[in-house]
Amino acid sequence: MNRQYEFEGEYARSPYDDLLKIYRQSFADNFSLPALTDYSTGKTLSYGAFAQRIARLHLFFEITGVRPGDKIALLGKNNPTWVVTFMASITYGAVIVPVLADFTPADATHIINHSDAVMLFVSDSSWHELKAEDFPELRCVVSIDSRKVVYERAEACERLGKGFKSYAAVVRGLTRRFRKRYPGGFSASDINYPDIDGSETAVINYTSGTTGFSKGVMLSLDNLRSNVVFGIRSRLHYQGSRALSFLPLAHAYGCAFDMLVPLATGTHVTLFGKLPTPALLVKAMNQVRPSLIICVPLILEKIYRKMIVPMISKPSLRWVLAVPVLDKAVYAMIRSKLVEAFGGAFEEVIVGGAALNPEVEDFLHKIHFPFTVGYGMTECGPLISYTPWRRFVPSSAGRVLSNIMEAKILRDESLGDAEGAQAQGEIMVRGLNVMKGYYKNPEATEAVLEEDGWLHTGDMGTVGDPQGRTVYIRGRYKTMILSANGQNIYPEEIEAKFSNMPYVNECLVVDRDGHLFMLVYPDPESTGDMTAEEIAEALEKNRKEVNTMLAPYERIEGVEIMPSEFEKTPKRSIRRFLYK
Repeated sequence: MNRQYEFEGEYARSPYDDLLKIYRQSFADNFSLPALTDYSTGKTLSYGAFAQRIARLHLFFEITGVRPGDKIALLGKNNPTWVVTFMASITYGAVIVPVLADFTPADATHIINHSDAVMLFVSDSSWHELKAEDFPELRCVVSIDSRKVVYERAEACERLGKGFKSYAAVVRGLTRRFRKRYPGGFSASDINYPDIDGSETAVINYTSGTTGFSKGVMLSLDNLRSNVVFGIRSRLHYQGSRALSFLPLAHAYGCAFDMLVPLATGTHVTLFGKLPTPALLVKAMNQVRPSLIICVPLILEKIYRKMIVPMISKPSLRWVLAVPVLDKAVYAMIRSKLVEAFGGAFEEVIVGGAALNPEVEDFLHKIHFPFTVGYGMTECGPLISYTPWRRFVPSSAGRVLSNIMEAKILRDESLGDAEGAQAQGEIMVRGLNVMKGYYKNPEATEAVLEEDGWLHTGDMGTVGDPQGRTVYIRGRYKTMILSANGQNIYPEEIEAKFSNMPYVNECLVVDRDGHLFMLVYPDPESTGDMTAEEIAEALEKNRKEVNTMLAPYERIEGVEIMPSEFEKTPKRSIRRFLYK
């Protein structure tokens, strides 16, 4: 069965015909330029030093008997050694298995074992939560903080050979061996990576879905290449541009556009490595002044609520905004403040990973803030659709990537589209970015990947405009609720309205025997010293107001107050399946 597309046209021609050639050329061309900076320490690696550390790790793999196709697990928060390990693995021919640092120890253990990893590179804090005896197949564990071996299996050490009795001894002797291999010092001409067929698996990326068990998405070198080449040709990053990487690189979105594309172009990447609170991010953005900002909706929504809402709620501004001529001046002032808060040097903000709150999107569009919303999924490594901000259509998720991806709608007849309206249903995609399948899970692969290459995204929506390329998403297929009368209810749309009401931090719609209830975690700041009864009364008022905006079959029958935040995935989406 051949589900993989063949590259055609410009994507098949040099210099973009091989992902590893792209990196070899980039590292050589940008040898003296800064590649990675650790925001916490301020230490910077040039592209030359970065390539040298990759070569050292290649030597370590070689001495310890790592073979092409072996799995290397990587667990920890973003730091330079994390990036070196990822890039060294794929440029050696090994398969990297990035594990999100926010996975529970039980989930991380399962993923590492399920992936058949032979080595684990891990942060000290994450390793302290794991048990060595739970990993019978691991040969050794290396700290990405100290770069020292923190665990090695005795049986694996016996098979090392070459005069080494332990993996720790290999690390200690690595500098001597490296100098022997490169007696004249490591230079740009020493950068050399193997020729590997583009169909070979490069990454197994375990999803962090909201609806259940994590699956290992197999992405080939060509899957990665397609995303990278699109980023290069679109000039999302370019030589000398700056990136602030604050999304987890273990997630496909951050991996592709905060690491893989920047490193292919000569961009200077600053690794944030902290919890991205609005206050810390604004400070970091003003220091780094990124040329492009990659973020998830939660970041923009929090900044909107904490920075913009208090501003436009002031009585002195509310009357000005009601005057048609004066409101433009106020919007320009707000836009300027927001642009400066994001560093003031960026071309655009690309929002992805989840739907952007409609109220926030409408306001940002009204003030001409340079943002766009893209659409993707781990199974596409991740990009499906994107449009530069000047051509972005509000409420859409951009246009399907030309010459790379195609999309269609698996029509849902129960939606009863009006005559002439775009068909609604599950969005299906096919193209160069689509994964090979799920690792060791043929049943799950068959469930989403058709014989002719069409992938079931699980998202409900339409594909509009005369060319059929602009994507509009209604909600997740798995979260859609079917009412007693057969109407389709998209809980995300109801939650977007309720989350904009006062005193709400986050909320979730649940269906109980055909009746909709809203679970709400109140906002600790705005509720202040309010009593439980006062909070309940305020949320009940919200319920009644929101119901006036909804169709009868969508209306909320009651509100239940949650004592703490909802459990979330590492990209901050609520794990819905826990609250059914």
